[in-house]
Amino acid sequence: MEERYEGPDILSADLAGLMADPVFENEKKFRVKQVYEWLHRKNAASYEEMTNLPKALRERLAEKRPLLGCVKETMQESKIDGTRKYLFRLHDGNYVESVFMRYHHGDSVCISSQVGCRMGCAFCASTIGGLTRNLTPGEMLSQIYMIGRDTGERISNVVVMGTGEPLDNYENLVRFIRMLTDENGLNISERNVTVSTCGLAPKIRRLREEDLQINLALSLHAPTDEMRRTIMPVANRYSLDEVFDALLYYYEGNRRRLTFEYSLIAGKNDSAECAKLLAGRLSGINCFVNLIPVNPVTERDFKAPDTYFVQEFKKLLEKYGIHVTIRREMGRDIDGACGQLRKRYVKK
Repeated sequence: MEERYEGPDILSADLAGLMADPVFENEKKFRVKQVYEWLHRKNAASYEEMTNLPKALRERLAEKRPLLGCVKETMQESKIDGTRKYLFRLHDGNYVESVFMRYHHGDSVCISSQVGCRMGCAFCASTIGGLTRNLTPGEMLSQIYMIGRDTGERISNVVVMGTGEPLDNYENLVRFIRMLTDENGLNISERNVTVSTCGLAPKIRRLREEDLQINLALSLHAPTDEMRRTIMPVANRYSLDEVFDALLYYYEGNRRRLTFEYSLIAGKNDSAECAKLLAGRLSGINCFVNLIPVNPVTERDFKAPDTYFVQEFKKLLEKYGIHVTIRREMGRDIDGACGQLRKRYVKK
């Protein structure tokens, strides 16, 4: 494994932080703004590309502030819908996955927030092997920048739903969001950013105090504490009552409709009784449910229900007055489950 650089991470510094960086001592402020624009608007992958900077400054930056972003290791593109799954190599030899998806409302990127994950959800390939480390704000941003660079297209929506539990990397996540939505960077609307969590109740409450207008999605996957504990270890720490109290507290702060992700596992959480219990839990909440037929993972014994049963579950929820969607299956001809592509490379 490559040696990990421990010095200042220029990609993780916002504009104010960059202005205060001693590497720019005796430089005019407009030079700092030029560097920031190259990094966060023009998707520069090296200092050599920053052609309007003096050569001496470029050389000093390359020596003192090496770019610690992502490098594309491989990419799979769906022949069905053009979805792209990226595997990025980090500066220390670790890998993370990201997904690029085209929708009629704009291009969307799903990024990772950690290398691995310690949440241990039983149906998820990302947790196999546990948590290696958190990603920096710059590494999260770099996934988006490199996909924009590779596709040549404007990214309009960002979902933090890849490998890792975003709220388990709280400070870096918040800095990432602020830099992503800042007018000096990509300037993506906060309303076009979604963060998914498995239910770290105290962090959900803390997120409200950030006064962000981002969307929050809960990985629910079961209608009761008892059932949830069998597939999601986090349920042993935070009950659904605690999590829902935190979600409603967050909702009161920004009034953004809540999303509940529900992975349908054949014979586990897909019964009519589960649909009834789920509807009761969500009654009166401004939300919608995103049904996700579970992706098969080699190391797990979970299977998705047949399409008929997925549709029946949806109809039952709608009968109880719940707004429901079935996640559009993007890139089903490439590595589907989150973490699978990375896992194959880690084994090499």
